[in-house]
Amino acid sequence: MSEICYLISICDRSKMREFIDLFRSDGLSPVFVSLGYGTAGNEISDKLGLTDTEKAVLTSFANRETWIKIKNDLHSAMRIHNPGSGIAFLVPVGSVAGKQQLKFLLSNQEFVLEEESSMKDTRYELIMIIANVGYSDQIMNVARREGAGGGTIIHARGTGLEGGEKFLGFTLASEKEIIMIVTRTEGRNAIMSAVNRECGKNTDATAICFSLPVSSTAGVSFAEAESGVQ
Repeated sequence: MSEICYLISICDRSKMREFIDLFRSDGLSPVFVSLGYGTAGNEISDKLGLTDTEKAVLTSFANRETWIKIKNDLHSAMRIHNPGSGIAFLVPVGSVAGKQQLKFLLSNQEFVLEEESSMKDTRYELIMIIANVGYSDQIMNVARREGAGGGTIIHARGTGLEGGEKFLGFTLASEKEIIMIVTRTEGRNAIMSAVNRECGKNTDATAICFSLPVSSTAGVSFAEAESGVQ
């Protein structure tokens, strides 16, 4: 599915609503919002527009055609090329656990099922699990049973989740937790399938899983990493 990408955008919190409105007008839905802080030094700030201010991290899913439109609108409407206006970038999606979840994440965007990853030779993948608040421990227990190591949890809020009823058959809660797990590529399917089966759309957790290819790692306690494989 090399056409499908994970869109990550960072902007000042004061501009968050404008970015969300732009994304939704260009066909992105849902959009997940997390809060953070910029820590870049002056030199980097001048180049990337990242300053020591409160930030919003906006994530969604886009095909290449949608990204071209969003990129043009970010330049024309948000002046994102000016320092301090924010940044946006794409990460290729390796896989999504279920066709209905894929349709929901892409909303009305067209997509073509191709190879599972545009970086098919990667040894590791980052599994991202978006779930209702309060179910991260349950999800991690399922993931560990299938061979996952530790995970990292980010609190987020979703907008445009009314599409869940259309594609998944039920309404989604806006408060979310995003669980991130790095795993070996060959172990990805077992973890995602188990989470989807036990914590997916037919459960209170309503977890949605997808994965992103990882090109290299450091500090990952898998045997391959410890032996020097990167």
